[in-house]
Amino acid sequence: MSKRFKILCLLLGIAIILVAIINLNTGFLALSIQDFFQNTSQNQIAEIRVNRVLVMLLAGISIPTSGFLMQEYFQNPLAGPDILGITSVASLSVAFYILLSHNILLPEFLQNSFLSLAAIGGSLALMLVLLSMSNKFQDKSYLIIFGFLISAFAGAIVSLLQFYAENQSLKNYILWSFGANNMVTRNQIAVLFILVLIGMFFCFRSIKPLIGNSLGTSYAQSLGVNLRQLKLLIIVSSSLLSASITAFLGPILFIGIIVPHFCRLIYNPSKLWQQWILNMFLGMLIMLLFSIIAEKTQIPLNVISSVFGIPVILMMLLRQNKV
Repeated sequence: MSKRFKILCLLLGIAIILVAIINLNTGFLALSIQDFFQNTSQNQIAEIRVNRVLVMLLAGISIPTSGFLMQEYFQNPLAGPDILGITSVASLSVAFYILLSHNILLPEFLQNSFLSLAAIGGSLALMLVLLSMSNKFQDKSYLIIFGFLISAFAGAIVSLLQFYAENQSLKNYILWSFGANNMVTRNQIAVLFILVLIGMFFCFRSIKPLIGNSLGTSYAQSLGVNLRQLKLLIIVSSSLLSASITAFLGPILFIGIIVPHFCRLIYNPSKLWQQWILNMFLGMLIMLLFSIIAEKTQIPLNVISSVFGIPVILMMLLRQNKV
């Protein structure tokens, strides 16, 4: 690894630690160090803040990695879990679960598991459709249009479900869709961590064949890259990583597009192993910053990510048009 890459990782690592500490001290009440380590009157608030930081770290790892994998596989800088409709379909699956299963009494751990399964099942199904459609579209830009149409259709179905939903179910779904990172419990973080760990394992397995695939299909096959296996790895990893975060935090939009874009600007885009690491570091930093802004302003997390992401994507489009 080059000296520049090590310096970038060191600076980002220091920034993550500092922002995490600021995040732990951000809220309506001021906490002391004892509140985080001892059973004080404010220990429960300290635990909520620790959970908030942990889930932001997991989100910062997962969403940019999912976007990075899809962008490298489709060779399109606008590919991402939200643009291609994966986040919307995961949201639709969660909407079906929240709005239609309100009368079913289940333990919290099973509720978390079914919530995750609903989101992951929907995103896996869409990823399979996208990958099959990618073989039919000669122009990959049509795939983004197809994803946009899927997103619009999923949004229409969610609106229909909300129209007929009961008050409490509707309230639960709206709270979920706002991206309420303070509501994530320790049990939910445990489930989320397992899902992210599995997704990262499949991501690790896909990086090396992705390097060969980036040089062209024919060259990749001559190197012994199993393209069918690579497609399966991308499906499973991207879907697990994006859908698991969507299940517990709601739709966090555009982060899977803009973080890989920034990483390609600050370091050699052809070095995929280093790009993956930078995506995780930068993703964690951005999500922690968003969490602080959300606490200070009381603006929902997904609104902050959209306000930040949309102008960046617009600049990307204008920059590509000039080139």
